Amino acid sequence: MRNGLTDDDVTAALGDLDAATTLPPATIAALRLADRLTDVNPVVDAALYAELRRHFSEGQILTLGAALSVASGWQRFIEAFGIRPDGWTPG
Repeated sequence: MRNGLTDDDVTAALGDLDAATTLPPATIAALRLADRLTDVNPVVDAALYAELRRHFSEGQILTLGAALSVASGWQRFIEAFGIRPDGWTPG
């Protein structure tokens, strides 16, 4: 797959991150942040923050969090207004 991801990597990223043995620890930490920021109650607790700090600098955490928030917010916006890309619209 593109960027070196295998089908197993994608399956692991979408499944139980505690069982995701094929993914690098930094990727798992980033995916945990993505899950947390898109949760109904988006709170980064001390445990998640400590996990992030093991793999990323403060600046990288801020950049990652900002990028995830923009992507998530955009997705919520287009869903709320029923916007669909032209390629997904029949006819």
